[in-house]
Amino acid sequence: MSVVPQCPPVPAPSMAAGLLDSWLDGCAAAVDGIGRCWSTALERGPAAFDLPRWVALTADRTAPSWTTPHEIVFEHELARLRDFSVSKRRVVPTLVLPPQAGHDSCIVDYSAEQSQMGAIIEAGLERAMSLDWVGATRETKDASIEDYIDVVDRAVDHCGGRVNLIGDCQGGWLATIYAALYPERINTLTIAGAPIDFHAGEPVIHEVMRRVAPDGNLRFYETLVASGGGMLEGRHMLTGFILIQPGAEISRQIDLLLNLDDSAHVARYREFEDWFKHTQNVPGAFYLWIVRHLFRDNGLISGSLEVRGQKVDLGRLDMPLNLLAGATDHITPPDQVFALAQYVSTPAELITRHVSTGGHLGLFMGHEALREHWPRVLVEVFQHSRTGSHR
Repeated sequence: MSVVPQCPPVPAPSMAAGLLDSWLDGCAAAVDGIGRCWSTALERGPAAFDLPRWVALTADRTAPSWTTPHEIVFEHELARLRDFSVSKRRVVPTLVLPPQAGHDSCIVDYSAEQSQMGAIIEAGLERAMSLDWVGATRETKDASIEDYIDVVDRAVDHCGGRVNLIGDCQGGWLATIYAALYPERINTLTIAGAPIDFHAGEPVIHEVMRRVAPDGNLRFYETLVASGGGMLEGRHMLTGFILIQPGAEISRQIDLLLNLDDSAHVARYREFEDWFKHTQNVPGAFYLWIVRHLFRDNGLISGSLEVRGQKVDLGRLDMPLNLLAGATDHITPPDQVFALAQYVSTPAELITRHVSTGGHLGLFMGHEALREHWPRVLVEVFQHSRTGSHR
């Protein structure tokens, strides 16, 4: 078995500096965009810009969709289970827990060229499934962490009781909690861009929390949930993401204005915007649990976390472990992901670490991650899956 050597630590800026840098990047993107627009106008004249079409494209959103053929094998009020399997070969099933941050779960099957599910199948893991989180409603606004663990448990049961578990971002810490509660049901664990030590790496989001929740007071978050009728509205999460990296939003809209005559560029723009701007709500009780026990109290690391009446002990994790992080990830810096290796019982030779040059979303649907990093990770997963167990 080939083990990817540990990558050198990625230096993290201070929280305040990180927040300031994000806003400076936004200003730089605006200045650069104005300059490019001015140059284009001088070169091609006022007719260079079709402003009515640009405005229409920035406002026109449709629901995103999944790409790879599959079937829905069960539906729950909190999630659906989508089965992408292409054979019944004797290989341990792989279950993916997508991010859950106010967006559609189809980010793991974004397009024919950018599909985590496709990469899994191509690696030989031909029994592949993904949960698809359902947006919160008035009926599910009080859903708890236990309710989500129940959904994962049901999905694992459907897979036969033992899986290769893959979790992206929020899906990664949920996968880690589940694996710590039921390690006998996990063949391998893979997390990408998933915060485990929420206080490591000094991400920009910590500076935001420090400002809106001084001394650990969660009144701001409680008010936000109350304003949504007991739910965290997806539009608020979207606004937060844009404010963390305003430069990316500004550049994307200016690039569209300058490339309206490029049908391929417009198609790519609409595909991403349909996913990014089409939001869904998160149960308020679940969200406040996350903020209180993970973001504020760092319960996974402190050992204070209890779920289903059990202590969540990372030391119970002894299965092969794969950790993926993005070098420029402002949401989940590499240190937050790689911290898991310090607390598990998995032998060092069964832990792999990968760092993509991209940011947060790029880990799940970026060309570089899907071409260079996921295939190597999935080869490791497949090698542990052919005999049915790593033990």
